[in-house]
Amino acid sequence: MIDSPPLVAMIHAVPTAHRIAQDAFAQEFAQATVWNVLDDHLLDDANAAGGLTGALRRRMLRLIAHVVDGGAQGLLLTCSSYGEVVDTARALWDVPVLKSDESMFKSALSGPYRRIAVVASTPPAVPAAVAQLEALAPAVRPDRPVDIVTALSEAAADAGPEEAARLLADALRAAGGTDADAVLLAQYSLTPVRDALAALLGVPVLDGAGAAARELRALLTPAGAPVVTP
Repeated sequence: MIDSPPLVAMIHAVPTAHRIAQDAFAQEFAQATVWNVLDDHLLDDANAAGGLTGALRRRMLRLIAHVVDGGAQGLLLTCSSYGEVVDTARALWDVPVLKSDESMFKSALSGPYRRIAVVASTPPAVPAAVAQLEALAPAVRPDRPVDIVTALSEAAADAGPEEAARLLADALRAAGGTDADAVLLAQYSLTPVRDALAALLGVPVLDGAGAAARELRALLTPAGAPVVTP
């Protein structure tokens, strides 16, 4: 455990994720000193390449090395498309490194949900989220199968929260996911649609930023330390 305020680095691929994660840490882990690193071409380049390439993986690893060398005691990648790079980072560095939505997925798998929907507005986020859910499921809920349905609406990326919620709900209905017990937002940039989407679907909608902040708080602060909120 770390007695002094921990330095937590967050690597972002889009400016929106920076603001959302910053707000989540202010609410859930205000003790931390937050260091934001933004490469706003990461997601565009992954989309253009049709997924992660070796060059893009090395680029993310260089960013991780930069913050670890700078003293980061914990690290969060806020772009779900780069989640697979975390496995390599964990083997290279002895600091907690979280995938963007890993904490949310563990929370969802620990809950009572039988069918879980994953919604996204950028294509690489969908397989990345499903891969994480499927990888975590045997450890988190070994005796209960999980049924996953996915929905993608690229138009939601440029829409306001209410319209984006409607577009995502329509995409989920088209995918046959109206009977999902919970919906997971596969990107931090979708967090503003959470409440509107929950109202439209009538089921819990979970986001990753707050869950990640809570997990890093538990990892980096002494047991029983008070939660400081603004």
